[in-house]
Amino acid sequence: MPMRRVLCALSLLVTAGSAVQAQDVYVPYSPDVYHWIDRYQIKYGDQVPQLQTAVQPYGRADVADLAEISARNARTAVDQFNAQYLLNDNWSYTNQDNNKSQRPFLRHFYQNTTDLYHFRNDNFTLRVNPVLHLEVGLDNQTDGVRYVNTRGVQVEGSIDGRFGYYAFIGENQARFPGYVVDRIERDDVVPHEVYWKQFKEDGYDFITARGYLNYALSDHVEIQLGHDRHVIGDGYRSLVYSDYAPPAFFLKLNTRVWKLHYMNLFQELIAESRRRNDQLLPKKYMALHRLGINITDNINVGLFEQVVFSRGKGKFELQYLNPIIFYRSIEQALGSDDNAMLGADFRWNIRNRVQVYGQLMLDEFLLKEVKASDGWWGNKQAGQVGAKYIDAFGLSNLDLQGEVNLIRPYTYQHKDIYTNYQHYNQPLAHPIGANLYELIGIVRYQPIPRLNLTAKAIATRYGQDTDTLNYGGNVLLPYTSRVSDYGNEIAQGVATNQVYLDLTASFQLRHNVFLDLKQVVRRADAEINTFDSNTYFTSFAFRWNIPQRLHEF
Repeated sequence: MPMRRVLCALSLLVTAGSAVQAQDVYVPYSPDVYHWIDRYQIKYGDQVPQLQTAVQPYGRADVADLAEISARNARTAVDQFNAQYLLNDNWSYTNQDNNKSQRPFLRHFYQNTTDLYHFRNDNFTLRVNPVLHLEVGLDNQTDGVRYVNTRGVQVEGSIDGRFGYYAFIGENQARFPGYVVDRIERDDVVPHEVYWKQFKEDGYDFITARGYLNYALSDHVEIQLGHDRHVIGDGYRSLVYSDYAPPAFFLKLNTRVWKLHYMNLFQELIAESRRRNDQLLPKKYMALHRLGINITDNINVGLFEQVVFSRGKGKFELQYLNPIIFYRSIEQALGSDDNAMLGADFRWNIRNRVQVYGQLMLDEFLLKEVKASDGWWGNKQAGQVGAKYIDAFGLSNLDLQGEVNLIRPYTYQHKDIYTNYQHYNQPLAHPIGANLYELIGIVRYQPIPRLNLTAKAIATRYGQDTDTLNYGGNVLLPYTSRVSDYGNEIAQGVATNQVYLDLTASFQLRHNVFLDLKQVVRRADAEINTFDSNTYFTSFAFRWNIPQRLHEF
């Protein structure tokens, strides 16, 4: 099997690695925690240039360096609290010792303030934490209580200062609000998840699992193998690779040297999520490269490319293991019609207070067709521009973000399930898919250390498909079923104006233990009344070592 040869070659690379300095595991992705990291990267990122925020998740060692600088420069009680949170959460990579618990539980548990159980010596670290998410709510579209019931465990650590490991597993039962149920029925999959089964009358039962092994090949090169999510970009949305789809099997090489961060990501994806008993689901593969360059201490530019492919019945194309950017010549030499995309991103921190960022993604590009402006279906591009403003208008811990996204029809679609840009029936980029304009506004305010208030407004105009016509929004459909070769425009089809509002108050009882009160209002007004959908959803949640479960589509 080709993949067996791939893994054998990788094992030879691993055994060739020499003793190196400690390499970190990664901070589990959480939008709230990552906002704090981004906030301090805008303030002090020129002192931690190795933290290139367009590639997520972030390494714990980099975040610890940033937290130590933030703690030394904190001017408010809130910033002191947040910096101490990051220091405590990444204690094995800091020089401080403020994480000891004054009241251990049964002597062996919670000896520090962050972990149920931990162990550390010169060669080995271990962190074990429970995971719990209990949420109840009501919406206007369904009968009965909506809920999430997640129980799990998270384990991470390092061995010999060069080998890191992480694992998370959770058992879930849930009843979702009506608009989420509509998405499940459309795509036959629970958002963000893989295999599921019915639970009672209108609930869902599923297991969530993530994990990886990380090994340092040298001081500047590491290799990672596992099953997890990845995000590319500094925006609230990613038009390249987002965290919407479920975790997937991956191999990643990270090279950090001088002003460069070069990432090679190879993934095995599920081409179609038909629920079948004891039968393998069809597979496909993706290879993605991103080269990030710190032009200055506060300007970062990235170039990326990716290709989605399958050879026959889920076979791997060995030539795509070539780690050198760009793939176009390889694709042409193979005579393939694989799904290749490329583009760029940037991030510019201005006066340690404002960040401007953006992405440009090219799925197909013919200059003469772009100049013609006649709506050729193959003009498949996406663009983003946004800004973050921290301590806005001189008010400490008031942070604002604004973002504009546009995606042309048929972007991310391809000829079949083996080359389109989705995994397990879920988009790998924008959760709505394509054929849309979008405006996002976010206000975050932390009036006291333990209380976070967040208001989001997402206004989207997009085109929906009818039962028989593909207008270019659903990435699961083949572009061969397009309605027209020319005359295509954004939001064509059943034009829909959607507003998604989210007001959340989150209180941190102790480290990584949160109480959330949330109100979601979602109004989708379409040209055809049967496509309308109006939701009012109120919920209360208790979370322990797990981020919010968001359905922002």
